Amino acid sequence: MAENAGTRQHHALHNNQVFNVDATPQNGSKLFDDDGRLKRTGTVWTASAHIITAVIGSGVLSLAWAVAQLGWVAGPIVMILFSIVTYYTSALLAECYRSGDPVSGKRNYTYMDAVRANLGGIQVKLCGLLQYINLFGVAIGYTIAASISMLAIKRSNCFHEKGDNRLCHISANPYMIIFGITEIIFSQIPDFDQISWLSIVAAVMSFTYSTIGLGLGIAKVVVNGKIKGSLTGISIGVVTETDKVWRTFQALGDIAFAYSYSMILIEIQDTVRSPPAESKTMKKATMISVAVTTVFYMLCGCFGYAAFGDLSPGNLLTGFGFYNPFWLVDIANAAIVIHLVGAYQVYCQPLFAFVEKKANEAFPDSEFITKEIKIPIPGFKPFSLNLFRLVWRTIFVIITTVISMLLPFFNDVVGLLGAIGFWPLTVYFPVEMYIAQKKIPKWSTRWVCLQILSVACLIITLAAAAGSVAGVVHDLKSYKPFRTSY
Repeated sequence: MAENAGTRQHHALHNNQVFNVDATPQNGSKLFDDDGRLKRTGTVWTASAHIITAVIGSGVLSLAWAVAQLGWVAGPIVMILFSIVTYYTSALLAECYRSGDPVSGKRNYTYMDAVRANLGGIQVKLCGLLQYINLFGVAIGYTIAASISMLAIKRSNCFHEKGDNRLCHISANPYMIIFGITEIIFSQIPDFDQISWLSIVAAVMSFTYSTIGLGLGIAKVVVNGKIKGSLTGISIGVVTETDKVWRTFQALGDIAFAYSYSMILIEIQDTVRSPPAESKTMKKATMISVAVTTVFYMLCGCFGYAAFGDLSPGNLLTGFGFYNPFWLVDIANAAIVIHLVGAYQVYCQPLFAFVEKKANEAFPDSEFITKEIKIPIPGFKPFSLNLFRLVWRTIFVIITTVISMLLPFFNDVVGLLGAIGFWPLTVYFPVEMYIAQKKIPKWSTRWVCLQILSVACLIITLAAAAGSVAGVVHDLKSYKPFRTSY
């Protein structure tokens, strides 16, 4: 999640395996579960691995900057608080995998299914809208992140050859266009998000660049011979008092984005075997994975801040805190690009499928929308081309690419995405579903405590969103659309 959705296609593939059998499978079947699907075999450890690879992604790159805004006291404390809230609300969400009885109740295969079963009505539409807005935003964020990583490789090599960063200003626009063309091609591959090896590649790539970033941070601290930074974060003077406030708020959004994975928790839970109850296994897995992720994030964020202090870059591997060894920085940025090419599709495929399903329902007799044209490919099965899919997905990628070129601000976009997704998807819906599932009486002590948690997180989300919007406004003052170079 934060932005590594690379495991999601594995879950989608698993979830789509519905088998037709002559007799209704019994609970004791060796091959099938109580819902007629293949026996789930997931354990605490496989679920933990899925969560860790889903969470540790491009969000880790902005953590050093986030800690730099908050300082040595508030930075680690805020990360720990986010981890506690994420764990607690994930535990609430885990209870909503089954409706009714936690052992034999009806399974909910996705986040949206859980909302539909527990809340229903307008809440389902609201949840869907928020999810699709978030997916659209992530597509923009990934386009920006991938393009500046490609640009960083070019600049890193330029600096290595010329020895002067001032001679290496390059526009990110050509790289955004290259990324966009790549995504147009991949978006036409049916079920690209369900290719089995994509999960492994995404996990390897995210750990590669995250570990390189951590290693370079540690090496930089050793070379400096001292720990930079202050107790209260970036100094007034380096930034104005107003900017200090907005940057602090934006840092909250960046950290929220790094922890965001609630949207796929139910899908991960649907891979877990039973007995024991899936919710028990998932709570243990969440505890393990959030603890591991938090330790990793603390190391990345704190060593990055210790290495650069007030000058911590917004993106640890492209803000050019690191120039050498240039080949290692290049490997890290190449890993980011490879990861995000696949992750873009994993996130966008549900949105593609939703629009295409609605179009099919609205115009069932339109050949433009429904007709599949089979194109023979020697040595492979025929490629299925759909004109509506070709046009609609191409337009979608073009729109996200143009918006990315207009607003190529990695930190601001990450903060805004974190703010948009954190309260509604990580806190509000899990809390409300849990209250409905457990029939917690209104105004009871537990109900009041849960609502206080929800309201507090809403305030944090609003602050983070305001800080990110302020960051965009500030950056636009010195930015010329389609012309600014890095």
